[in-house]
Amino acid sequence: MLPVFACAQDAVQTDGEKYKVIFENECVRVLDYKDKPGEVTHQHKHPAFVLYSLSSFKRSIALPDGKTLQRQFKEGDVMWSNSQTHIGTNNGETPTHVILVEMKSEIGVCASK
Repeated sequence: MLPVFACAQDAVQTDGEKYKVIFENECVRVLDYKDKPGEVTHQHKHPAFVLYSLSSFKRSIALPDGKTLQRQFKEGDVMWSNSQTHIGTNNGETPTHVILVEMKSEIGVCASK
């Protein structure tokens, strides 16, 4: 059965027990994300972001077009992602712990501040 993607909501609204806002201003929002093996997020959307992995983990990302991405991160890995709607599943044997830096403004607007 494929996941249903309706109107995607903010990750903190859909999965507030997993996502914690640790910093926010007009340019970025920084999230601390944690989950355990077997846990699944609700459908949600992120603006463009940088991910910094604080743990090694495996997960699958179900996209609205029906594709599923398999991801594996090592502690210290860094990744850029464009805006994305997805459902995430920790399908590994270790907890996920990452910091996400979500972009809120055009880079030029923030660079001038």
